[in-house]
Amino acid sequence: MNKKVLTSVLLGFLAVLLVVGLIYQFTPNVGSLFGSAQTGTPAIKVNGQTITVEELQALQRSNPVLSATTEGSLGDDLKTVTVESRIENALLKAASQDQDISRADVNTQVDQVRKSNNLTDNKTWVDRLAQIGFTDASYRQEVKSQLAVQKKQKAITDAARKASATELQQYYDLNKDQFQDEARIVGREIVVADQAKANALLAQLKSGSDFAALASNNSSEFKSRGGALGPVTNGKPAPVTQVTLPSEVGAAAFALTGGGLTDVIASGGKFYIVKVEQFIPAATKPFASVKTQVTDKVNQLLQTAAAEQWFDGLRKNAQVEYLVPAWKIQNPTVAVVAGQKIPYSDVLSGVVGNQQFAALLQQVPAEQAGSMVNQFLKPGITDQLIEQFAAPSIVASNKLALVGNRANLAQQLALYGSRDVTVNDQDVIKNYQANIATYSTKASATISEAVFTDKAKALAFRQSFDGKNFVSAASKAGGTVSERGSLTQGDAKLNPALGKAIFDTASLRPAGEGSVSDVIENGQNFSVAYVTDLVRASVKPLKEVESVIRPQLLAQKRSEAGQAYLKAQMKGIKVQNDLSAVLAAQDKRLAAAPKPAPGSTATPGAATPNSTAPATTTPATTPPANP
Repeated sequence: MNKKVLTSVLLGFLAVLLVVGLIYQFTPNVGSLFGSAQTGTPAIKVNGQTITVEELQALQRSNPVLSATTEGSLGDDLKTVTVESRIENALLKAASQDQDISRADVNTQVDQVRKSNNLTDNKTWVDRLAQIGFTDASYRQEVKSQLAVQKKQKAITDAARKASATELQQYYDLNKDQFQDEARIVGREIVVADQAKANALLAQLKSGSDFAALASNNSSEFKSRGGALGPVTNGKPAPVTQVTLPSEVGAAAFALTGGGLTDVIASGGKFYIVKVEQFIPAATKPFASVKTQVTDKVNQLLQTAAAEQWFDGLRKNAQVEYLVPAWKIQNPTVAVVAGQKIPYSDVLSGVVGNQQFAALLQQVPAEQAGSMVNQFLKPGITDQLIEQFAAPSIVASNKLALVGNRANLAQQLALYGSRDVTVNDQDVIKNYQANIATYSTKASATISEAVFTDKAKALAFRQSFDGKNFVSAASKAGGTVSERGSLTQGDAKLNPALGKAIFDTASLRPAGEGSVSDVIENGQNFSVAYVTDLVRASVKPLKEVESVIRPQLLAQKRSEAGQAYLKAQMKGIKVQNDLSAVLAAQDKRLAAAPKPAPGSTATPGAATPNSTAPATTTPATTPPANP
């Protein structure tokens, strides 16, 4: 299972229920608080602890992903995830038995969850428990065990060593984007409800009118302080961040890194003009001012590493005995990295935790989903795990002051490999030119077209139309009208020549609230268009979008450099990737397995207490001889 989940605190049954939103809790029942353990059909023993068929089935039922299918490779994988989660839960509980959990601790936990799930009625409480295979006593025992796991985990992490000064500085140097002040502006705004009024005010501002005076007399917001975006102290507005403005307005204002006026910007039914008096770029906070924050983060990474190492030891030494053949799983080694074995269950944990996987199950049949997972998800997850398992060796061989669990170290190594990456002006210009379409807006308009068979009538109509009721006027003049609706430049619904006359020329004649195009020859006919809501094609200037391009481009270049660094470092690590062989062996095993009899259940573990076979014992991390 995913070790990141472990180091977050819980990997037990209670944690699984948390994930799927199925936490069921009960009012205190002192008489049965710590009753006998849950009874059922023994399916697996882990270092002597029993896991029952009923526990496994309850876990499947509680999780829509784990219960998605029991057939084919996907069903086999989901059974492995189910069994592994219970094995790891058993290991955690066994390792936490030395922790003292009081009856009061359990009562408090049970009360909190019961109240939060509105299960105050005793009958509802007991019925809900039964649905997931618990009694009051067995559930409380489970709560006690999970509280012990939490307490044990805290003891492990509390004992982790503290960060050194070198490690703190290294983390700060590689993660400066976490310690930045946001960009801010000192500025003023005018907000009005009428676009024509906004356009007129903008014209006055461009002619030199005082912004604060116009804001005081016209703006619907902040007029009492001359439109100042922030509170005014000693005559100067306080700086504000971009989130204080509507998204469209903020984007335009913060693009003015040299100061100046925005155009009129429509947002939420209002029209904004912003004057940027000062642009204050984002800046990294000095190490001294964030040392406490950095220390907390690095110490947390050291704690996750301690928890991962502790659990690795538990998993390595576990002895698993399968009592019911239907619940025996195959968990071969999928890869070996510098002598460390990656179990297949780690790959499956990554699959189940992938958001694309849950969506895939809803869109395609299980058989097809299993094939797609094998082809696309598992190889990528395996490669990621290989990098993570290699990370500690790379850090050690390069004597880097990086800390954390395997996943943390792989992430920090990528940052280390990209630490010197920068973006210059030429990079920005090149990216802008390559993606100019992203910053371009096509011309658009609402268009009605009148078609005449006589050119003279078309010309006469164009000259006389006053903008009132185009359909009626064109029909009276002998034309046939088609209302084209809202179209963009190049739309197939529009005759290319007429489109050019509308969007590519300046010869439109004003008429009422719109304008009339030239007369365009259209085969044997002649067309005139009436155009409203015209928006000319435009391209955002580089200056306006540079503040967006630069950080995106930097992130892209850093990601590429970080991955290239990892790949280069991996060349010195001995890696054996056996995913293809593991998947082939699984297909062969499933093909040879007997098919369920017609009418029988295919649910793993649906056996009676008498349906047992000779028990098999397998070290938890050792692949079976015949997968």
